[in-house]
Amino acid sequence: QSTVCEKIMELLGQNEVDHRQRKVLILSQDRFYKVLTAEQKAKALKGQYNFDHPDAFDNDLMHTTLKNIVEGKTVEVPTYDFVTHSRLEETTVVYPADVVLFEGILVFYSQDIRDMFHLRLFVDTDSDVRLSRRVLRDMKRGRDLEQILTQYTTFVKPAFEEFCLPTKKYADVIIPRGVDNMVAINLIVQHIQDILNGDICKWQRGAVNGHGRSYKRPFPEQAESGAVLAAGKRSHLESSSRPH
Repeated sequence: QSTVCEKIMELLGQNEVDHRQRKVLILSQDRFYKVLTAEQKAKALKGQYNFDHPDAFDNDLMHTTLKNIVEGKTVEVPTYDFVTHSRLEETTVVYPADVVLFEGILVFYSQDIRDMFHLRLFVDTDSDVRLSRRVLRDMKRGRDLEQILTQYTTFVKPAFEEFCLPTKKYADVIIPRGVDNMVAINLIVQHIQDILNGDICKWQRGAVNGHGRSYKRPFPEQAESGAVLAAGKRSHLESSSRPH
């Protein structure tokens, strides 16, 4: 889902704009992992902590941050180190924007957070592709193949099936094949351009609390996780790649 968001930013030309002036921003759910206890961190370093469970996220901080962003406030977003499994002291300043892409595997899981979005996108990718990407990513982080595969079979795949996949029903748009589906991505890009140009009326966008949403538009198919597009007044976010 992060790759899809980055492609959208690229096509909109927003990745070359100074972050203080961007009209479209990305924020990742991965920034809101909870601060681990010493015992939890020890498990994490052995690949024995479930980062794909809803309880792994600081949902209160996530909701407060998103609420402030929707209200047009400048916010400080946590920075998470996926190698040491630690929330760092330094934060990222996120400035108001017109559109925010909030991406992550469980962004639809909490209703309070889910109802804040104006358009919900679910990015579908084949399970073999998801696994291969994970292996390559985690090996770059210094993890051995056995640990990666054990964590995948023990935590990642079961959590995906129990927590992530069921949230697909909340999506307005399903994008099969992820970033390879340029037809779907170009339609999303055009939708964002319409918002930025003022061509979409307020009633079409829906209210911040999720009421008055006017349409559902599925492109077909299957599953990786959720990516979200929120539109409205100057509000919104910034990005990162999946960690664990």
